[in-house]
Amino acid sequence: MARRFLRGGHLQTIASFVLPRQILLPAPEERLVEVAPGVRLLCHCHWQPDRTKVLTVIVVHGLEGSSDSQYARGIADKALRAGMNVVRYNQRNCGGTEALAPVLYHSGLSGDVAAVARDVIARDGVSLLALVGFSMGGNLVLKLAGEWGSDAPPEFRAVAACCPALDLAASADALHEPANRIYETYFLWALRRRMLRKAQLFPAHFDPSRLRGLRSLREFDDKVTAHYCGFAGADDYYDRASAAQVVGRIAVPALVLHAANDPFIRITAETRQKIFSNPNITFVEAEDGGHCAFVGRRNGAGASRGGKNGVSMDGAVQNDFAQNDVTQSDVTQDDGYWAENMIVNFLRRF
Repeated sequence: MARRFLRGGHLQTIASFVLPRQILLPAPEERLVEVAPGVRLLCHCHWQPDRTKVLTVIVVHGLEGSSDSQYARGIADKALRAGMNVVRYNQRNCGGTEALAPVLYHSGLSGDVAAVARDVIARDGVSLLALVGFSMGGNLVLKLAGEWGSDAPPEFRAVAACCPALDLAASADALHEPANRIYETYFLWALRRRMLRKAQLFPAHFDPSRLRGLRSLREFDDKVTAHYCGFAGADDYYDRASAAQVVGRIAVPALVLHAANDPFIRITAETRQKIFSNPNITFVEAEDGGHCAFVGRRNGAGASRGGKNGVSMDGAVQNDFAQNDVTQSDVTQDDGYWAENMIVNFLRRF
């Protein structure tokens, strides 16, 4: 159940940003991984004593987030306590890395995630690997899992996504709805600030005048993201970068969490059908949860409605999870952050 006085998509979403959380993580190993010629990403790695024998989880944040986003730190804490390795991943320019290369980041860079996965497999000898993503990061990890399909590295065992932006065009348009302008205004402010910073660092590469007159995320993606990242325009970008194009090809166990009242993430009927048709995907849609929030009662359990293969929740997860020895006590929310607990309990199977 949603925490008292925090019911509704907007309240849940905003609360997840403003509620203080005390998340104490051990000091990470900082690692720069080259994902393309001259392009490096900053990762914060947390290792168990024998990193080769336990599951390694790569956590990918959302739009204008970082490895220090509360959900990234929250799930890292839970996964570490469950005996897993955790790699908190910063997308290009995120986590204070704007000066590393004259490039922007976008929702189609699944190849960057693949490069980090290959790095930890080769450098650290990990034998078990899972991907976890939130929002934009959820799109990236599902996109990579679909692109890999049955040709994935043998170490790749599972993927999980919270409120993934599977249908980028539909979600960008929903963000421009009057009720969601607070979110779009924030994203545009943050993206403008980042673009101006890039123009200061690399004046020969970026033209800040392209920011003039932009009133929506779609306009930003059309005039900035598409222009600098090799797309013909926003429509071409959304089409090519959406995980919806390849979600039907995912060949490992996958968990997709979504909230029916997410203010701006939209999953189209066509994409839902692709999800429901793939026996490897477990889709759980909560009645309440907002965007990447799911702030519930401490020591309580969530409530959600039908998903793939008849999955439902009302205090416990039934069907798919029950068949894999996930009990009601497994999904109890110690701290009330239901989605983080659900994902870590899902990953315990591997």
